[in-house]
Amino acid sequence: MQEVLKQLFEAYYQDIYAYLYSLSQDAPLSEDLASEVFLEVVKSIAGFRGESEIKTWLFSIARRRWFTYLRKKKRQPEIEALYEFYESPSRSLDEDFLHRVLAEKIRQLLECEPERTRSIVAMRMEGYSFYEIGTKHGISESSARVIDFRAKAKIRRLLQEEGFGIE
Repeated sequence: MQEVLKQLFEAYYQDIYAYLYSLSQDAPLSEDLASEVFLEVVKSIAGFRGESEIKTWLFSIARRRWFTYLRKKKRQPEIEALYEFYESPSRSLDEDFLHRVLAEKIRQLLECEPERTRSIVAMRMEGYSFYEIGTKHGISESSARVIDFRAKAKIRRLLQEEGFGIE
């Protein structure tokens, strides 16, 4: 078994690395992700049923690793995602400081919300559907929508009260 794994690594590592590099444009990250792919191969090679080519299977693992990385990376809401709360027709470079202050204030306000609400808002900013959010939290899709809407409305109202000029 060890010899098979060694052959797989030697035959496909460069292809997997090149694929991940094409996605990330980051050499160290691509190396890390490629290593993770082959660690997963070690764990799951016994379950490979041969229903596809081995290279296809390896690339599907690499693709899943890439998506997992992206989701983990987005666990911390990006400033741009937080702008969903703040609708501004245009932003100049001069307003950059204001937007950073606003993003930090939004983060502080979110921290005051219950854990479930914070999780729902964060998942929505990460791009999860309301169906996925509802399923994770054991609530209906409609309930997830309402919780997200109310949290954002509350944050908008609090920002207006503090003079951020939210419309």
